[in-house]
Amino acid sequence: MRKLSLLGWVCLGFFFSCSPKEQPPSRIFLGGQIINPSSRKVTLYQGNTTVETFQLDDQLRFEETYDSLASGIFKLEHLPEYQTLLLEKGDSLWVRINAVTFDESIVYSGSGASKNNFLMELLLRQETENQYLSSKYSSNRKIFSQLLDSMLLEKKNLWIGMDSLNSLSPIAQKVTQAAYIYPYATIRERYALLRGSQWTAEEDSAYFSFRKYLNYGDNDLAFFDPYVNYVLNFINEKALEPGTAYFQTKQTTDFNIKRLEVLDENIKGALLRNNLARAIAFEEILNFENHKQHQRFLQFYATVNTSPIYLSEVLDLHADINSMGPNKPLPKILLQNAKRDTVNSASLAKAKATVVYFWSQTQMNHYRNTLERVSRFQKINPDIRFVGICIQPFNTMVDEVQKIMEVSKEDQFALINFENASKSWVLTLLNKAIIIDAKGRIIDGFGNFSDANFETQIKKSK
Repeated sequence: MRKLSLLGWVCLGFFFSCSPKEQPPSRIFLGGQIINPSSRKVTLYQGNTTVETFQLDDQLRFEETYDSLASGIFKLEHLPEYQTLLLEKGDSLWVRINAVTFDESIVYSGSGASKNNFLMELLLRQETENQYLSSKYSSNRKIFSQLLDSMLLEKKNLWIGMDSLNSLSPIAQKVTQAAYIYPYATIRERYALLRGSQWTAEEDSAYFSFRKYLNYGDNDLAFFDPYVNYVLNFINEKALEPGTAYFQTKQTTDFNIKRLEVLDENIKGALLRNNLARAIAFEEILNFENHKQHQRFLQFYATVNTSPIYLSEVLDLHADINSMGPNKPLPKILLQNAKRDTVNSASLAKAKATVVYFWSQTQMNHYRNTLERVSRFQKINPDIRFVGICIQPFNTMVDEVQKIMEVSKEDQFALINFENASKSWVLTLLNKAIIIDAKGRIIDGFGNFSDANFETQIKKSK
Protein backbone atom coordinates (compact mmCIF):
# COMPACT_ATOMS: atom_id res chain seq x y z
CA MET A 1 0.00 0.00 0.00
CA ARG A 2 1.34 3.46 -0.85
CA LYS A 3 2.20 5.58 2.18
CA LEU A 4 2.24 9.35 2.38
CA SER A 5 5.54 11.03 3.11
CA LEU A 6 5.94 12.90 6.38
CA LEU A 7 5.38 16.18 4.56
CA GLY A 8 2.20 14.66 3.15
CA TRP A 9 0.97 13.82 6.64
CA VAL A 10 1.72 17.31 7.88
CA CYS A 11 -0.01 18.96 4.94
CA LEU A 12 -2.95 16.60 5.33
CA GLY A 13 -3.35 17.77 8.90
CA PHE A 14 -3.50 21.41 7.76
CA PHE A 15 -5.80 20.63 4.82
CA PHE A 16 -8.42 19.03 7.05
CA SER A 17 -7.91 21.33 10.01
CA CYS A 18 -11.29 23.00 9.51
CA SER A 19 -13.27 19.78 8.94
CA PRO A 20 -14.31 19.09 12.54
CA LYS A 21 -15.44 22.19 14.37
CA GLU A 22 -12.85 23.93 16.48
CA GLN A 23 -13.32 23.24 20.17
CA PRO A 24 -13.19 25.66 23.09
CA PRO A 25 -9.79 25.51 24.83
CA SER A 26 -11.19 23.32 27.62
CA ARG A 27 -12.83 20.67 25.39
CA ILE A 28 -11.65 17.73 23.31
CA PHE A 29 -13.55 16.33 20.32
CA LEU A 30 -12.79 12.84 19.02
CA GLY A 31 -14.57 11.17 16.13
CA GLY A 32 -13.86 8.72 13.38
CA GLN A 33 -14.94 6.12 10.89
CA ILE A 34 -13.91 2.44 10.73
CA ILE A 35 -13.96 0.94 7.22
CA ASN A 36 -14.39 -2.87 7.07
CA PRO A 37 -14.88 -3.07 10.86
CA SER A 38 -14.25 -6.34 12.67
CA SER A 39 -16.99 -5.43 15.17
CA ARG A 40 -19.29 -2.52 16.01
CA LYS A 41 -17.23 -1.43 19.01
CA VAL A 42 -14.39 1.07 19.46
CA THR A 43 -12.88 1.70 22.90
CA LEU A 44 -10.90 4.70 24.11
CA TYR A 45 -8.45 4.16 26.99
CA GLN A 46 -6.35 6.56 29.04
CA GLY A 47 -3.68 4.49 30.74
CA ASN A 48 -5.39 1.22 31.67
CA THR A 49 -8.71 2.94 32.32
CA THR A 50 -11.60 2.81 29.86
CA VAL A 51 -12.76 6.32 28.97
CA GLU A 52 -15.58 5.23 26.68
CA THR A 53 -16.78 2.36 24.52
CA PHE A 54 -18.38 3.59 21.29
CA GLN A 55 -20.93 1.75 19.18
CA LEU A 56 -20.44 2.45 15.48
CA ASP A 57 -23.51 3.99 13.84
CA ASP A 58 -25.02 3.02 10.46
CA GLN A 59 -22.25 4.94 8.68
CA LEU A 60 -19.62 3.12 10.78
CA ARG A 61 -18.81 6.35 12.63
CA PHE A 62 -18.39 7.41 16.24
CA GLU A 63 -17.86 10.77 17.93
CA GLU A 64 -17.87 12.48 21.31
CA THR A 65 -16.98 15.83 22.88
CA TYR A 66 -15.35 15.83 26.32
CA ASP A 67 -15.50 18.74 28.74
CA SER A 68 -13.16 17.48 31.44
CA LEU A 69 -10.81 14.97 29.79
CA ALA A 70 -7.17 15.50 30.82
CA SER A 71 -4.60 16.00 28.06
CA GLY A 72 -2.25 13.08 27.50
CA ILE A 73 -1.66 9.72 25.86
CA PHE A 74 -4.66 7.55 24.92
CA LYS A 75 -5.23 4.27 23.11
CA LEU A 76 -7.97 3.73 20.54
CA GLU A 77 -8.86 0.03 20.30
CA HIS A 78 -10.79 -1.80 17.61
CA LEU A 79 -10.15 -5.46 18.36
CA PRO A 80 -7.76 -7.03 17.82
CA GLU A 81 -5.79 -3.84 17.03
CA TYR A 82 -5.15 -0.56 18.81
CA GLN A 83 -3.23 2.65 18.20
CA THR A 84 -1.84 5.42 20.39
CA LEU A 85 -3.33 8.91 20.31
CA LEU A 86 -2.11 12.19 21.78
CA LEU A 87 -5.12 14.27 22.78
CA GLU A 88 -4.97 17.75 24.30
CA LYS A 89 -7.55 20.28 25.36
CA GLY A 90 -8.78 22.20 22.32
CA ASP A 91 -8.13 19.32 19.91
CA SER A 92 -10.82 18.40 17.39
CA LEU A 93 -9.55 15.14 15.93
CA TRP A 94 -11.08 12.89 13.29
CA VAL A 95 -9.57 9.49 12.47
CA ARG A 96 -10.27 7.22 9.51
CA ILE A 97 -9.21 3.56 9.74
CA ASN A 98 -9.53 0.57 7.44
CA ALA A 99 -9.58 -2.36 9.87
CA VAL A 100 -8.16 -4.76 7.25
CA THR A 101 -4.87 -2.79 7.02
CA PHE A 102 -5.09 -1.12 10.39
CA ASP A 103 -1.85 0.83 11.00
CA GLU A 104 -1.10 1.50 7.34
CA SER A 105 -4.54 2.99 6.76
CA ILE A 106 -4.80 5.42 9.68
CA VAL A 107 -5.23 9.08 8.69
CA TYR A 108 -5.99 11.90 11.12
CA SER A 109 -7.56 15.23 10.26
CA GLY A 110 -8.60 18.31 12.17
CA SER A 111 -6.96 20.23 15.00
CA GLY A 112 -4.34 17.97 16.58
CA ALA A 113 -3.88 15.86 13.44
CA SER A 114 -0.27 16.78 12.60
CA LYS A 115 1.29 15.44 15.81
CA ASN A 116 -0.71 12.19 15.54
CA ASN A 117 0.09 11.71 11.85
CA PHE A 118 3.75 12.25 12.76
CA LEU A 119 3.52 9.46 15.36
CA MET A 120 2.02 7.11 12.75
CA GLU A 121 4.66 8.01 10.17
CA LEU A 122 7.41 7.21 12.67
CA LEU A 123 5.80 3.89 13.60
CA LEU A 124 5.54 2.74 9.99
CA ARG A 125 9.10 3.81 9.17
CA GLN A 126 10.47 2.06 12.25
CA GLU A 127 8.63 -1.17 11.42
CA THR A 128 10.39 -1.20 8.04
CA GLU A 129 13.73 -0.35 9.64
CA ASN A 130 13.40 -3.14 12.19
CA GLN A 131 13.21 -5.69 9.39
CA TYR A 132 16.44 -4.26 7.97
CA LEU A 133 18.18 -4.05 11.37
CA SER A 134 17.38 -7.68 12.20
CA SER A 135 20.18 -8.66 9.79
CA LYS A 136 22.67 -6.23 11.37
CA TYR A 137 22.94 -7.62 14.89
CA SER A 138 26.02 -9.56 13.83
CA SER A 139 27.87 -6.25 13.25
CA ASN A 140 30.34 -5.05 15.86
CA ARG A 141 29.06 -2.51 18.36
CA LYS A 142 30.81 0.47 16.74
CA ILE A 143 29.27 -0.14 13.30
CA PHE A 144 25.87 -0.96 14.83
CA SER A 145 25.91 2.23 16.91
CA GLN A 146 26.85 4.35 13.89
CA LEU A 147 23.96 2.85 11.95
CA LEU A 148 21.51 3.72 14.71
CA ASP A 149 22.99 7.21 15.07
CA SER A 150 22.32 7.93 11.39
CA MET A 151 18.70 6.73 11.67
CA LEU A 152 18.20 8.77 14.84
CA LEU A 153 19.57 11.91 13.17
CA GLU A 154 17.22 11.43 10.22
CA LYS A 155 14.21 11.25 12.55
CA LYS A 156 15.44 14.24 14.54
CA ASN A 157 15.53 16.32 11.35
CA LEU A 158 12.01 15.16 10.48
CA TRP A 159 10.85 16.18 13.94
CA ILE A 160 12.48 19.63 13.60
CA GLY A 161 10.62 20.11 10.30
CA MET A 162 7.32 19.06 11.83
CA ASP A 163 7.87 21.19 14.94
CA SER A 164 8.64 24.27 12.84
CA LEU A 165 5.24 23.99 11.10
CA ASN A 166 3.21 23.51 14.28
CA SER A 167 2.85 25.20 17.64
CA LEU A 168 3.42 22.15 19.80
CA SER A 169 2.71 22.25 23.51
CA PRO A 170 5.40 21.01 25.95
CA ILE A 171 3.64 17.63 26.32
CA ALA A 172 3.30 17.27 22.54
CA GLN A 173 7.00 18.05 22.12
CA LYS A 174 7.91 15.49 24.78
CA VAL A 175 5.76 12.71 23.31
CA THR A 176 6.73 13.27 19.65
CA GLN A 177 10.43 13.42 20.56
CA ALA A 178 10.14 10.30 22.72
CA ALA A 179 8.53 8.55 19.74
CA TYR A 180 11.78 8.65 17.77
CA ILE A 181 14.38 8.67 20.60
CA TYR A 182 13.30 5.65 22.65
CA PRO A 183 12.81 3.07 19.87
CA TYR A 184 16.50 3.40 18.94
CA ALA A 185 17.49 3.29 22.61
CA THR A 186 15.47 0.06 22.85
CA ILE A 187 17.40 -1.43 19.94
CA ARG A 188 20.69 -0.51 21.66
CA GLU A 189 19.59 -2.34 24.80
CA ARG A 190 18.49 -5.39 22.80
CA TYR A 191 21.84 -5.48 20.99
CA ALA A 192 23.61 -5.47 24.36
CA LEU A 193 21.35 -8.28 25.62
CA LEU A 194 22.40 -10.42 22.65
CA ARG A 195 26.03 -9.37 22.20
CA GLY A 196 27.24 -7.75 25.40
CA SER A 197 27.50 -10.59 27.89
CA GLN A 198 31.31 -10.73 27.51
CA TRP A 199 32.04 -7.01 27.35
CA THR A 200 34.55 -5.48 29.72
CA ALA A 201 33.55 -2.71 32.15
CA GLU A 202 35.25 -0.18 29.86
CA GLU A 203 33.36 -1.43 26.80
CA ASP A 204 30.12 -1.32 28.78
CA SER A 205 30.71 2.27 29.86
CA ALA A 206 31.44 3.46 26.32
CA TYR A 207 28.48 1.68 24.75
CA PHE A 208 25.91 2.74 27.34
CA SER A 209 26.91 6.41 27.38
CA PHE A 210 23.59 7.20 25.65
CA ARG A 211 21.73 6.35 28.87
CA LYS A 212 22.77 9.60 30.56
CA TYR A 213 20.50 11.52 28.17
CA LEU A 214 17.40 9.48 29.00
CA ASN A 215 14.74 9.75 31.69
CA TYR A 216 13.96 6.76 33.92
CA GLY A 217 11.03 8.19 35.82
CA ASP A 218 8.73 10.03 33.44
CA ASN A 219 5.12 9.54 34.52
CA ASP A 220 3.87 11.51 31.49
CA LEU A 221 5.15 8.61 29.34
CA ALA A 222 4.13 5.81 31.70
CA PHE A 223 1.68 4.40 29.12
CA PHE A 224 3.53 5.36 25.92
CA ASP A 225 4.64 2.15 24.22
CA PRO A 226 8.04 3.35 22.86
CA TYR A 227 9.05 4.59 26.32
CA VAL A 228 7.68 1.59 28.24
CA ASN A 229 9.36 -0.83 25.83
CA TYR A 230 12.67 0.95 26.33
CA VAL A 231 12.57 0.95 30.13
CA LEU A 232 11.63 -2.74 30.16
CA ASN A 233 14.62 -3.55 27.94
CA PHE A 234 16.86 -1.40 30.15
CA ILE A 235 15.65 -3.42 33.15
CA ASN A 236 16.29 -6.67 31.26
CA GLU A 237 19.88 -5.67 30.49
CA LYS A 238 20.57 -4.58 34.06
CA ALA A 239 19.05 -7.81 35.44
CA LEU A 240 21.07 -10.14 33.19
CA GLU A 241 24.08 -11.61 34.96
CA PRO A 242 27.43 -11.33 33.07
CA GLY A 243 28.20 -14.33 30.91
CA THR A 244 24.63 -15.66 30.85
CA ALA A 245 22.52 -16.19 27.72
CA TYR A 246 19.47 -13.93 27.60
CA PHE A 247 17.07 -16.21 25.72
CA GLN A 248 17.54 -19.05 28.22
CA THR A 249 17.59 -16.84 31.31
CA LYS A 250 14.52 -14.75 30.47
CA GLN A 251 12.23 -17.78 30.78
CA THR A 252 12.98 -18.24 34.48
CA THR A 253 11.08 -16.98 37.51
CA ASP A 254 14.38 -15.98 39.15
CA PHE A 255 15.10 -13.59 36.27
CA ASN A 256 11.69 -11.95 36.56
CA ILE A 257 12.17 -11.48 40.30
CA LYS A 258 15.55 -9.92 39.52
CA ARG A 259 13.81 -7.60 37.04
CA LEU A 260 11.51 -6.41 39.83
CA GLU A 261 14.57 -5.78 42.03
CA VAL A 262 16.20 -3.70 39.28
CA LEU A 263 12.96 -1.77 38.79
CA ASP A 264 12.71 -1.10 42.51
CA GLU A 265 16.27 0.24 42.63
CA ASN A 266 16.41 2.26 39.40
CA ILE A 267 12.97 3.48 38.33
CA LYS A 268 11.20 6.47 39.83
CA GLY A 269 7.57 7.60 39.63
CA ALA A 270 4.79 5.52 41.18
CA LEU A 271 2.63 5.47 38.03
CA LEU A 272 5.50 4.26 35.86
CA ARG A 273 6.82 1.78 38.44
CA ASN A 274 3.45 0.15 38.93
CA ASN A 275 2.79 -0.10 35.20
CA LEU A 276 6.19 -1.70 34.56
CA ALA A 277 5.83 -4.09 37.49
CA ARG A 278 2.41 -5.08 36.15
CA ALA A 279 3.92 -5.79 32.71
CA ILE A 280 6.64 -7.96 34.24
CA ALA A 281 4.07 -9.80 36.35
CA PHE A 282 1.91 -10.54 33.32
CA GLU A 283 4.93 -11.91 31.42
CA GLU A 284 5.77 -14.22 34.33
CA ILE A 285 2.22 -15.41 35.01
CA LEU A 286 1.63 -16.08 31.30
CA ASN A 287 4.72 -18.30 31.22
CA PHE A 288 2.74 -21.44 31.97
CA GLU A 289 5.84 -23.61 32.39
CA ASN A 290 6.71 -21.59 35.53
CA HIS A 291 3.32 -22.13 37.12
CA LYS A 292 4.68 -23.93 40.19
CA GLN A 293 6.96 -20.94 40.87
CA HIS A 294 4.31 -18.26 40.49
CA GLN A 295 3.35 -18.11 44.16
CA ARG A 296 6.93 -17.20 45.03
CA PHE A 297 6.95 -14.52 42.33
CA LEU A 298 3.63 -13.07 43.46
CA GLN A 299 4.87 -12.70 47.02
CA PHE A 300 7.78 -10.57 45.79
CA TYR A 301 5.60 -8.63 43.31
CA ALA A 302 3.32 -7.59 46.17
CA THR A 303 6.28 -5.85 47.88
CA VAL A 304 7.09 -3.73 44.77
CA ASN A 305 3.63 -2.90 43.46
CA THR A 306 1.58 -0.23 45.29
CA SER A 307 -1.56 -0.40 43.14
CA PRO A 308 -4.43 -2.47 44.63
CA ILE A 309 -6.10 -2.53 41.19
CA TYR A 310 -3.02 -3.98 39.47
CA LEU A 311 -2.50 -6.53 42.24
CA SER A 312 -6.11 -7.66 41.81
CA GLU A 313 -5.63 -7.96 38.02
CA VAL A 314 -2.51 -10.08 38.39
CA LEU A 315 -4.10 -12.35 41.01
CA ASP A 316 -7.20 -12.73 38.83
CA LEU A 317 -5.01 -13.76 35.88
CA HIS A 318 -3.28 -16.32 38.07
CA ALA A 319 -6.67 -17.69 39.11
CA ASP A 320 -7.88 -17.79 35.48
CA ILE A 321 -4.80 -19.81 34.51
CA ASN A 322 -5.51 -22.24 37.35
CA SER A 323 -9.03 -22.74 35.99
CA MET A 324 -7.54 -23.77 32.61
CA GLY A 325 -5.46 -26.57 34.10
CA PRO A 326 -5.59 -30.24 33.02
CA ASN A 327 -8.66 -32.30 33.99
CA LYS A 328 -10.70 -29.20 34.83
CA PRO A 329 -13.93 -28.46 32.95
CA LEU A 330 -13.51 -25.87 30.22
CA PRO A 331 -14.96 -22.59 31.60
CA LYS A 332 -18.32 -21.88 29.99
CA ILE A 333 -18.71 -18.90 27.68
CA LEU A 334 -21.33 -17.86 25.12
CA LEU A 335 -20.59 -18.34 21.42
CA GLN A 336 -22.30 -17.44 18.15
CA ASN A 337 -22.78 -20.17 15.55
CA ALA A 338 -22.91 -19.69 11.79
CA LYS A 339 -26.70 -19.24 11.95
CA ARG A 340 -26.17 -16.33 14.40
CA ASP A 341 -27.70 -18.33 17.26
CA THR A 342 -26.19 -18.03 20.73
CA VAL A 343 -24.85 -21.35 22.05
CA ASN A 344 -22.96 -22.49 25.14
CA SER A 345 -19.34 -23.57 24.79
CA ALA A 346 -20.20 -26.70 26.81
CA SER A 347 -21.65 -28.12 23.58
CA LEU A 348 -18.31 -28.09 21.73
CA ALA A 349 -17.07 -31.57 22.65
CA LYS A 350 -20.03 -33.56 21.24
CA ALA A 351 -18.85 -36.79 22.90
CA LYS A 352 -15.43 -36.74 21.21
CA ALA A 353 -12.08 -35.14 21.84
CA THR A 354 -11.97 -31.61 20.39
CA VAL A 355 -9.26 -29.16 19.38
CA VAL A 356 -10.28 -25.50 19.55
CA TYR A 357 -8.29 -23.00 17.46
CA PHE A 358 -8.76 -19.26 16.95
CA TRP A 359 -8.72 -16.78 14.09
CA SER A 360 -9.44 -13.12 13.34
CA GLN A 361 -11.26 -11.39 10.50
CA THR A 362 -8.38 -8.90 10.27
CA GLN A 363 -5.80 -11.64 9.65
CA MET A 364 -7.21 -13.75 6.85
CA ASN A 365 -3.82 -15.09 5.73
CA HIS A 366 -3.44 -16.55 9.22
CA TYR A 367 -6.92 -18.09 8.91
CA ARG A 368 -6.09 -19.60 5.53
CA ASN A 369 -2.85 -21.12 6.86
CA THR A 370 -4.66 -22.42 9.92
CA LEU A 371 -7.32 -24.13 7.80
CA GLU A 372 -4.58 -25.88 5.83
CA ARG A 373 -3.18 -27.27 9.10
CA VAL A 374 -6.69 -28.28 10.17
CA SER A 375 -7.18 -30.21 6.94
CA ARG A 376 -3.90 -32.05 7.44
CA PHE A 377 -4.59 -32.83 11.09
CA GLN A 378 -8.13 -34.09 10.32
CA LYS A 379 -6.87 -36.59 7.77
CA ILE A 380 -4.47 -38.02 10.36
CA ASN A 381 -6.94 -37.79 13.27
CA PRO A 382 -10.46 -38.43 11.90
CA ASP A 383 -11.76 -39.25 15.38
CA ILE A 384 -11.02 -35.72 16.70
CA ARG A 385 -13.20 -32.68 16.10
CA PHE A 386 -11.55 -29.39 15.12
CA VAL A 387 -13.47 -26.24 16.02
CA GLY A 388 -12.56 -22.76 14.77
CA ILE A 389 -13.52 -19.71 16.81
CA CYS A 390 -13.44 -16.21 15.35
CA ILE A 391 -12.56 -13.59 17.96
CA GLN A 392 -15.11 -11.16 16.44
CA PRO A 393 -18.84 -11.72 15.83
CA PHE A 394 -19.69 -13.07 12.37
CA ASN A 395 -20.73 -10.84 9.46
CA THR A 396 -21.58 -11.27 5.76
CA MET A 397 -17.91 -10.98 4.76
CA VAL A 398 -17.12 -14.06 6.87
CA ASP A 399 -20.00 -15.94 5.23
CA GLU A 400 -18.57 -15.22 1.78
CA VAL A 401 -15.00 -16.13 2.75
CA GLN A 402 -16.05 -19.41 4.33
CA LYS A 403 -18.15 -20.25 1.29
CA ILE A 404 -15.18 -19.65 -1.01
CA MET A 405 -12.88 -21.69 1.24
CA GLU A 406 -15.51 -24.46 1.55
CA VAL A 407 -15.34 -24.38 5.33
CA SER A 408 -17.72 -26.58 7.32
CA LYS A 409 -19.88 -24.04 9.16
CA GLU A 410 -20.95 -26.66 11.69
CA ASP A 411 -17.47 -26.40 13.21
CA GLN A 412 -17.19 -22.60 13.13
CA PHE A 413 -18.16 -20.27 15.97
CA ALA A 414 -17.48 -16.69 17.08
CA LEU A 415 -16.93 -14.97 20.39
CA ILE A 416 -19.84 -12.76 21.43
CA ASN A 417 -17.94 -10.90 24.13
CA PHE A 418 -14.18 -10.91 23.52
CA GLU A 419 -13.28 -9.34 26.88
CA ASN A 420 -15.15 -11.95 28.94
CA ALA A 421 -14.13 -14.87 26.75
CA SER A 422 -10.45 -13.92 26.56
CA LYS A 423 -10.34 -13.64 30.36
CA SER A 424 -12.09 -16.97 30.97
CA TRP A 425 -9.94 -18.86 28.47
CA VAL A 426 -6.75 -16.77 28.92
CA LEU A 427 -6.70 -15.93 25.23
CA THR A 428 -3.56 -13.83 24.67
CA LEU A 429 -2.29 -15.17 21.32
CA LEU A 430 -4.13 -15.93 18.09
CA ASN A 431 -2.13 -19.18 17.79
CA LYS A 432 -3.57 -20.48 21.06
CA ALA A 433 -5.23 -23.89 20.98
CA ILE A 434 -7.28 -25.73 23.59
CA ILE A 435 -7.67 -29.51 23.65
CA ILE A 436 -10.62 -30.99 25.55
CA ASP A 437 -11.74 -34.59 26.00
CA ALA A 438 -15.13 -36.10 25.11
CA LYS A 439 -16.63 -34.83 28.38
CA GLY A 440 -15.38 -31.26 27.94
CA ARG A 441 -12.51 -31.56 30.43
CA ILE A 442 -9.27 -29.79 29.58
CA ILE A 443 -6.38 -31.87 28.29
CA ASP A 444 -4.21 -28.88 27.30
CA GLY A 445 -5.42 -25.34 27.97
CA PHE A 446 -2.37 -23.61 26.51
CA GLY A 447 -1.47 -25.31 23.26
CA ASN A 448 0.11 -23.52 20.31
CA PHE A 449 -1.67 -24.48 17.10
CA SER A 450 1.22 -23.36 14.89
CA ASP A 451 3.90 -25.14 16.92
CA ALA A 452 5.75 -27.90 15.08
CA ASN A 453 5.12 -30.25 18.01
CA PHE A 454 1.38 -29.62 18.26
CA GLU A 455 0.58 -32.78 16.30
CA THR A 456 2.20 -34.76 19.12
CA GLN A 457 -0.10 -33.03 21.62
CA ILE A 458 -3.11 -34.07 19.54
CA LYS A 459 -2.04 -37.71 19.56
CA LYS A 460 -1.70 -37.62 23.36
CA SER A 461 -5.35 -36.56 23.62
CA LYS A 462 -6.62 -39.81 22.14
